[in-house]
Amino acid sequence: MSPIVSVIIPAYNTEAYLAQAIESALSQTLSEIEVIVVDDASTDNTVKVARSFSDPRLKLVQNSKNLGAGGARNRALREARGQWVAVLDSDDWYASRRLKKLVRVAEEQNADLVADDLYLIEDGQSNPWGTLIGESNEQIDSLKQIEVVDFVNSDIEGKSGLRLGFSKPLFRREFLVRYKIEYDETIKVSQDFWLNMDCFLHGATFFLVPEPYYFYRSRPGSLVSSNKIRRLEDECRAITNFLQHKDYLNDKPQLLAALLEKKAATKKWRDYYCIVEPLKQGKLLTAVKGMVNYPYFWLHFASELPVIIARRFQSWLGDSEVNIQKNMFRSRTKRQITH
Repeated sequence: MSPIVSVIIPAYNTEAYLAQAIESALSQTLSEIEVIVVDDASTDNTVKVARSFSDPRLKLVQNSKNLGAGGARNRALREARGQWVAVLDSDDWYASRRLKKLVRVAEEQNADLVADDLYLIEDGQSNPWGTLIGESNEQIDSLKQIEVVDFVNSDIEGKSGLRLGFSKPLFRREFLVRYKIEYDETIKVSQDFWLNMDCFLHGATFFLVPEPYYFYRSRPGSLVSSNKIRRLEDECRAITNFLQHKDYLNDKPQLLAALLEKKAATKKWRDYYCIVEPLKQGKLLTAVKGMVNYPYFWLHFASELPVIIARRFQSWLGDSEVNIQKNMFRSRTKRQITH
């Protein structure tokens, strides 16, 4: 009999965290599951950790070369046989009732995607410091259907809001297969957001459960430290590609406006970091050239100055990287914090 849920776990050099992720999946109150771990050519003991489990519901797949999170997830999707697919990052974990709750809601609502709130927890701590909904300052007390315009508006660079791109929905696998939906392997960070957008493009219904059942770990060494310019360039390209779907956007002026606002904000931040990053590296000529191409740099810089000073003060006080990340998450630039 096919499993009800396929849990897919891409893993790369996360030997310290993977066991907790696997245990949380195998310990679900919904037992009719399979857990697919894709080792993305790790160089540590990630494979050894995965092999330490004897549960027949666990399957280990190994990539001969590193494909990135998108490539690893896509390989897991092709291996999946469940009615539903749940994504779990290898340094995160589930509450034991998560899958049973989301499957029940998905079936009751005939939904294609169902997400829950996220617990936000610092590495090494036992208690979360917040939740995704709580940090957004939005009041959501009951099941909420997410429309595509709200989804885009929640994820505009430099703008506060409910970051639905962070959510980890349960997907109807038949829907993904029917429309050949997979992760964009050329995008390093915001793959979840654009997979969800591809689902919306094909008419998916998306519901949000206001209770948190997913533990999202903040830790040093995650993709938070990745190249900001590359991330923003990837985002600009993804928005431009989505804007090519003119038939879909033709009768959706609010969605088009939201996408154009997202694109403008992303380009603004990309141009800003094209100056800031060279300045940090002492490449003054490159920075000056950037200022010529982006004449609004000083206005943008002045608006960011209070945040910059706060971060410098935290660093001077010896605040941990994760604590700085938390404060950035709470600020209007919190979109920069991600796995």
